[in-house]
Amino acid sequence: MLRQLARLTRPLPAAGSDAVAVAVYADVNDEAVPARESGFEGVACIDDAARLLGVLCRVWSRARLRSIEAWARGLQEFVLWMQEPDGAWVNFVYDWDGRRNDEGLTSAVGENFWHGRALCSLVRAWLTFGDARAETAIRRGLEYVRAVGAPSDVRALHLEAGMALLHGGRADLEPTVRRWAHEIAASREGDVLMNNPDERGTPHLWAHVQEGALADAGAILGEPTLVDAARRSARALLEPAVRGGFDRASTTPYDVASTVFGLDRLSAATGEARWVRLAADARAWFDGRNPASSPVYDRRSGRVADGVDEGRVSRNSGAEANVEAAGALLEDAVASAALVEDLLRRA
Repeated sequence: MLRQLARLTRPLPAAGSDAVAVAVYADVNDEAVPARESGFEGVACIDDAARLLGVLCRVWSRARLRSIEAWARGLQEFVLWMQEPDGAWVNFVYDWDGRRNDEGLTSAVGENFWHGRALCSLVRAWLTFGDARAETAIRRGLEYVRAVGAPSDVRALHLEAGMALLHGGRADLEPTVRRWAHEIAASREGDVLMNNPDERGTPHLWAHVQEGALADAGAILGEPTLVDAARRSARALLEPAVRGGFDRASTTPYDVASTVFGLDRLSAATGEARWVRLAADARAWFDGRNPASSPVYDRRSGRVADGVDEGRVSRNSGAEANVEAAGALLEDAVASAALVEDLLRRA
């Protein structure tokens, strides 16, 4: 995964001499392809760069390589550069010259995923590298989200960032973190935690990390009812998806990684073996426990396919697929510094 993500990483000099971003999509030949799901969106985005920054911070904590730190710091430059004066983030750049997409539906500032992910990644980067500019950006970003409402799937990202800061010593954030946790717990149909108030039927799994966020919050805040809400939703939503091998018309690494996150955090919060077993079964989707009965992750080439559609594994391999898979599988891997360095050299 790191090899494919290294292949997709490009310099973005407009954001700084060392700044880099990651190409959104890649075709079968690993050529960068712009995003066009909502018109022409751009070539790179905060959504992907922030997630990769978070993954690299985790890798660096295990294998303190200069190459990993430089890569992470380059992504941090991009994330910092894309923040607006009011604390919000723009998502896409149109081109590698750094022209920002300020108005697109999937790029403009607001209560959205890219703001939450930028915030989470900078919290992790600040706690990892201690850059004072990241701390300033976090403060501005928090001021923005504390003043607005957000759907539960986005609020879960705010909660994740808030809990990391609370754990890092920001005791003043406890009332806000507690309020956000209860907002998420209240947004449900029966036992199932929903992604937003307008959602009907079974929630989509991509970006659905509320079970994991509430499990963590319950443990940190000493509120067992929050852990129980997470447990009940996981039994009703996540467990059937895993046991069925994610047998849906279309499943992406993003769906599976979000599920793995919830199961991992429940395991940590409860100590219950069932969540460990389910998380292992969910991860097995990448190696063929899926409707295509074929690996989604090619371990030889380091490529993660964009998903399984109608029983077939996609031939494309973009940033989101690889970074989400990395987030899910790194928790299940123990890599030496020498191995990581070798993988990157072969990218």
